[in-house]
Amino acid sequence: MNLTINNKKYELEDIDQDTPILWVLRDYLNMTGTKFGCGVGQCGACTVLLDNEAIRSCSTPLSQALGKKITTIENKEDEEIKSLRVQWKEHDVAQCGYCQSGQIINASALLKSNKNPSTEEIKSAMQGNICRCGTYNKILTAVKSTVVKG
Repeated sequence: MNLTINNKKYELEDIDQDTPILWVLRDYLNMTGTKFGCGVGQCGACTVLLDNEAIRSCSTPLSQALGKKITTIENKEDEEIKSLRVQWKEHDVAQCGYCQSGQIINASALLKSNKNPSTEEIKSAMQGNICRCGTYNKILTAVKSTVVKG
């Protein structure tokens, strides 16, 4: 079976199509930027893009990704992700950093569909991405700054 991840083609063999995308990324392809959090799609740490839509990779089976593009935090070419990384660093968003890959990927999905979201649209789009360190205000500032500078 073939997958496109971060604009690169991968051929995978002997993987059950019911396997969650998260485990394909981490265990079969050694892409560990996407994190395991809760395992039931509630925390957002495992967020990736599937055809530019944010999904929870811990609860999405591989079968749903066939014929589609997966984008992870490891992507070095995606403009929204690159811009968000700069703003995350500039605004010192991360504390422990565990949720940040999911936060950035979720924010990139928002910016792909809405180049100039309001504060309320950002808050709404980012709901469900949990940050145990509570850096929500810094995340909001970073996303707003990306809109202004991006």
